[in-house]
Amino acid sequence: MTNTIKFDNQSQYTRAILAGVDYGEYDAEASIRELEELAKTAKANVVAVLIQRKAAIDSSTCLGEGKLFELKELCDTQDINLVIFDHELTAVQLRNIERILNVAIIDRTMLILDIFASRANSSEGKLQVELAQLKYRLPRLSGIGISLSRLGGGIGTRGPGETKLETDRRHIRRRISKLNEELKELEKRRNLTHIRRKKDLIQTIAIVGYTNVGKSTLLNTLTNANVLAENKLFATLDPTSRGIELPDGRKVLITDTVGLIRRLPHHLIEAFKSTLEQAANADLILHVLDCSDSDYLEKAYVVEELLSELGASHIPVLKVMNKSDLLPEGLIENNKNTVFISAKNNKGINLLLAKISEKLPPTFCKMQLLIPYDKGGVLAQIRKNGKILSEEFCQDGTKVTALVHTIDIKTSEKYKLD
Repeated sequence: MTNTIKFDNQSQYTRAILAGVDYGEYDAEASIRELEELAKTAKANVVAVLIQRKAAIDSSTCLGEGKLFELKELCDTQDINLVIFDHELTAVQLRNIERILNVAIIDRTMLILDIFASRANSSEGKLQVELAQLKYRLPRLSGIGISLSRLGGGIGTRGPGETKLETDRRHIRRRISKLNEELKELEKRRNLTHIRRKKDLIQTIAIVGYTNVGKSTLLNTLTNANVLAENKLFATLDPTSRGIELPDGRKVLITDTVGLIRRLPHHLIEAFKSTLEQAANADLILHVLDCSDSDYLEKAYVVEELLSELGASHIPVLKVMNKSDLLPEGLIENNKNTVFISAKNNKGINLLLAKISEKLPPTFCKMQLLIPYDKGGVLAQIRKNGKILSEEFCQDGTKVTALVHTIDIKTSEKYKLD
């Protein structure tokens, strides 16, 4: 059994203890460290951490009886008003633990939902969070309602769904149904936008990665998007799209997506699937990793698994090793599928843009053409779908150097200059 205690007497935030069971299914120490970062993001003051090693989670109280009473003593002596468990708790577990500890109890999923609720700005983001909250809370109402009433607002109670805790199950089911309908309508609009972009021959790039690896900083560096970029988990929730021009002259749309996390709650994957599916519709995925993080390979695996689940495994991927300024030079080795950068220091960005041009499926061919004046429609089509780099009016027609889109190459071949 492990009992790591660290006392902190800051009082401006909710005083919390983190608790979990290490039963061998995953790295409990790494998971609890991540839970601590999540708690800090939610503005909790983590006073102590308690992990119990045992064969299985107790079905009625999560922790064993002795460890639970040890936790109660900590709560009493350290003036704790919130305990956060690193597991999804059932209504029975919530009720039993709360009765023994006599403080507010939330679990990992409730904490993540709370952070998402505080970060959602778009109407769709708010709807998605509320739907996830309600679906999660519905089977746990009898345990959650009593426990969170002790907080009187605060961590675990925020977001569009907070006023629904006291309503009956029938009302919540009606609300879930209505939210599903509203999200379906928004999904239809997004699909139409996607179809229009494809019709307009706009190539799209999705930035994906673990939370807090620097995705928003990268988007800001590439596009001056002024997206909020903080050293916090889930600093960005709502996706942001901006246009950029590549070195080969192509204009593409690049989108920042919500950060991922190990053991991402199922309800959140379902609620945000429509948003995450932007990656599945992209022409290229930029998988951003924090190469200074000793745990980056495991985090990369988490992202790759979710991309596979979303049906995006067929899309070309460029690995972007961010924060390379924190590495010794000898460890930096670029190749056709990997580029080392520092988004914060604008290091390696030109190489990144060049590699994006290489990895994106070809859409243009640079051609020198002499187009007769009576074939103005051909020139107009090239101008519409591609880009004119230079133009000169000659006796026999218009001489152009152009990036000709692949759909116009066959028509343009006959006017090609040797």
